[in-house]
Amino acid sequence: MQNEEGFTLLEMLLVMVVITILLLLIIPNVVTQRSSVQGKGCAAYVKSIEAQIQVYQLQHNKIPSLKELTDEKYITTDKCPNGESIHISDDGAVSIRAL
Repeated sequence: MQNEEGFTLLEMLLVMVVITILLLLIIPNVVTQRSSVQGKGCAAYVKSIEAQIQVYQLQHNKIPSLKELTDEKYITTDKCPNGESIHISDDGAVSIRAL
């Protein structure tokens, strides 16, 4: 008889089961981390907008609207990376409006 090298069906099934279990453990963690990063990204974007408001205020002696900030290229968008809307109050406070 010849010595044939290869994997048996049982070995292949075992490998597939192990891979499936690993994927079931990893995918929920990735989704959770992604939402966490998006939330932190929005907080960082709000801080950036607050800084741009101060720069605008120093140059123009008034508190800008979101439209003024985007029109004059102080910021690129009026939405967070996760899609939530940004609002600037009359006193210059920046807040997030949920979807």
